[in-house]
Amino acid sequence: MEKLYDVIIIGGGPAGLAAALYAGRAKLSTLLFEGEKYGGQIALTEEVENYPGAPVNETGPGLVKRMAEQAEHFGVELKLEKVTDVDFSQKDKRVSTSKGDYFAKSVIVATGANPRKLGVPGEDVLTGKGVSYCATCDGAFFEELPIYVIGGGDTAVEEAVFLSKFGSKVTIVHRRDELRAARSIQDKVFNTPNIEVLWDSVVEEIGGDGLVEKLVLKNVKTGELTEVHASEDDGTFGIFVLVGYIPANELLVGKLTLDEQGYVPAGEDMLTSAPGVFVAGDLRAKKLRQVVTATNDGALAAIAAEAYVENEY
Repeated sequence: MEKLYDVIIIGGGPAGLAAALYAGRAKLSTLLFEGEKYGGQIALTEEVENYPGAPVNETGPGLVKRMAEQAEHFGVELKLEKVTDVDFSQKDKRVSTSKGDYFAKSVIVATGANPRKLGVPGEDVLTGKGVSYCATCDGAFFEELPIYVIGGGDTAVEEAVFLSKFGSKVTIVHRRDELRAARSIQDKVFNTPNIEVLWDSVVEEIGGDGLVEKLVLKNVKTGELTEVHASEDDGTFGIFVLVGYIPANELLVGKLTLDEQGYVPAGEDMLTSAPGVFVAGDLRAKKLRQVVTATNDGALAAIAAEAYVENEY
C-alpha cells in the first residue's frame, strides 16, 4: 500500500514552506511539492525590506533557502515535482505527479498567483531592476524618483496614491480616457499634487542596461509614440505594473469552489469547499498579498490540517 501522509502541501512559496514548518513541528508526516523552484514570486526579489526580522540586505532567495532548511529540519520531505492532477473526492486525497500518485489525509494548496504582465519587450529582463508588480514591496526603493503606474483599476489607483509618498512624481498610464477605479479612490488621485494621469496610453517597450532607463508609450487613439528617459541625475525610474493577478488554479477547476476571479475563498481556518483540503497564500481570496500574509496563511492552514487529521482519523 502507498504511504499515507498526514499532509501534502502543493506549492513551495512562503505560504507552503510556512505550512510545512508548522506541520513538521507538529510531528505530522509531511510532503511538499514544488513544480519549478522554491520561493514563488519572492525568489525573484533582490531585496526584502518588509518581512519582520529579515536581516539588512536580505534577498528573496536567501529568505526562502532558510525557510526550506527549517522545514527539512523538522522532517518535511521536499520534492521538486510538478503536480499534474488531484482528487479530493475520497477521504484519502490523491495528488499525482509525473512520477506517480501520492496520498494524504489532508492537503494544503498553496500554488499562488502570478502578476498579470504587459508582455512587452524589456519587461521580463528588467523585472526587479525597476519593473515591479508590488507597490508595498518596492515603493521605498524609488524615494525621490519618478514613478510610472500602469493600470486604471482600484488597485493601480490606490497604489499610485501610496507611491506618491515616495516618488518625486507619479504618472498613471491608462489605456482609456477615464479611470475604472471607484470614484472615492479617484478623488484621492486628483487631489494629490504629485500625481498625474496619462490618458489613452499603453506601454510599447521598456529599456535599460541593468536598470530601467527608458519607457516607450503609445497613444491608442493617434498611434503617436513617446519615449521617456531617465535623467542623468536619477539614472533610473520606477515602473509599477498593476493590471491584476492570475491565480494558479489550473489543478482546482471542478475540484474546489472558486470565486469569480478564480481565487479560492476561505475563512481564518483556511478550509476550502472540500473536507480536509486547505488553502494558503496568494491563491486565497483576500485583500493583501505579501510574504507576511502568506506565511500567516500557511501557519493557520497547518494548524487546521493538524486538527482535521486528529479528529477524522
